[in-house]
This record gives sequence, C-alpha cells and structure tokens, in this order.
Amino acid sequence: MPEPEITEPTTTTTANAETAQKAAAPAPEAATADLTAQLTAAKAEAAANLERFMRAAADLENFRRRTVREKEELRLFATSRVLEDLLPVLDNLGLAVAAAKQPGADAKGLAGGVDMVLTQLKTALSNHGMKEINPAGGAFDANQHEAISAQANAEVPEGNVVTVVRAGFSLNGRLLRPASVIVSSGAAKTEAAS
Repeated sequence: MPEPEITEPTTTTTANAETAQKAAAPAPEAATADLTAQLTAAKAEAAANLERFMRAAADLENFRRRTVREKEELRLFATSRVLEDLLPVLDNLGLAVAAAKQPGADAKGLAGGVDMVLTQLKTALSNHGMKEINPAGGAFDANQHEAISAQANAEVPEGNVVTVVRAGFSLNGRLLRPASVIVSSGAAKTEAAS
C-alpha cells in the first residue's frame, strides 16, 4: 500500500485568517479619523440645536412681552367704546343744565328733556350688555334682589315686591348690583278681639 503523502500545513490558511482579521478591525488611523468625523458631526448638531433653542427662547420672550403690552393696552382702552357712546349723553346733560339756567326756564320742558337723556343713557348702557333689574310687582328673588324691609299690603301677594327703592343692574348676565326692594308680607293681620 502506498503511504499517504504528508503535507505540511500551508501558510495560506494563516495568511487568509490574518487578512480577514485586518479587514474586520480597521486600522487605528482609520478608527481615529472616523471618531473625529463623528465628533465633528455631533458638535455641529449640538451647535444647531443650541441655535434653535436660543431662537425659540427669544421668540417666547418676544411673545410674552407682546402679550403683556397688548393686555395693558386692552385694559387701558377697553372702556373706550362705552365712553364714546356716553359722550352724547354728557353733551345732552350739559344742554339741559344750560337750558335750566336760562331765565324763565320751563320746568315741564326741562323734565321732559332730562327724561329723554335718561332714556338715551339707558339705551347706551344696554347696547353694551347692561340690563336694569326692576322687579316691581314680581316675585322676590334673593339672587337678584335685596330686601330692605317687609310691608303689609293687601293688593300684592306675600313674597312679591311692593316697591323698588333702587334698581339693580346686571352686565351680560352677571349681577353688578342687586335691586333694593320692599317685600309684601301679605294682608295686614288683625288681632282677635278679646
């Protein structure tokens, strides 16, 4: 039988393994360059994020300042429309006073003029959401009326308003001042004779 031929291991297998290992692990210079590039990219991204943050913070501060300024302007000039509507009333009251100071002024005519000015004032205020609360003859409502006394009255049922001493007012449904009223306590009670 022929003897098997013994061959020595070739260095090709070892060389292939070393080449594969070198290919898998980059050279130290290449790794450093790659890390430097990543670091540079991360720094650029951080700088861009900082810039965006600074712009957003500046925009927010500008928005806050603008809001404060607009709020102050709104507070200062919110009543301007109401006052513009009241100026004609003021003018007419001035005319009424001037007419009252004239010699031989007619009291009836002055009363009619002042009544017209009062109507004009009520109209101007109602155009801005103010409503008069005048519950004469109606049922007493503790949420809108303030009872200042009770009075016996045979004509007005018990618990209803007999007299409005001072009208109340609400603004857009919110009570500004309750109406001061005198409430009926019903018919006068007579004491039984002994």
